Amino acid sequence: MNPTPINVAVVDDDASVCKSLERLLRASGFAPLTYSSAEAFLQDRPSVVVDCMILDIHLGGMSGFELQKQLAATGSAPPIIFITADEEPDTPERARQAGCVACFRKPFLGRKLMETIRSAVAGRITN
Repeated sequence: MNPTPINVAVVDDDASVCKSLERLLRASGFAPLTYSSAEAFLQDRPSVVVDCMILDIHLGGMSGFELQKQLAATGSAPPIIFITADEEPDTPERARQAGCVACFRKPFLGRKLMETIRSAVAGRITN
């Protein structure tokens, strides 16, 4: 087992999504950190290392796109996987243009999400 846990932050204003992703991440060997808002994540950011993020696009307050843009401006944004319940056809393309590694529409397959996280983190470690 990897001696250094891989921290995956989940930012979603739906508590049930945070809880289910927390369980899935933990069962998959990751160290989950959950936040109910972008603002809560930013408040905690100085004290945590995040290797990857699962970020809902539509949050109350600051949006996922806004948070991603703010993190990118610092030059230290982790790989970001956007999730959304949005049915707008251009949302996945907007997410890719924002610089995410993937965009999943809810509901999505947990297995695919875990594969995407592993790929994103592996790419980051080797770069």
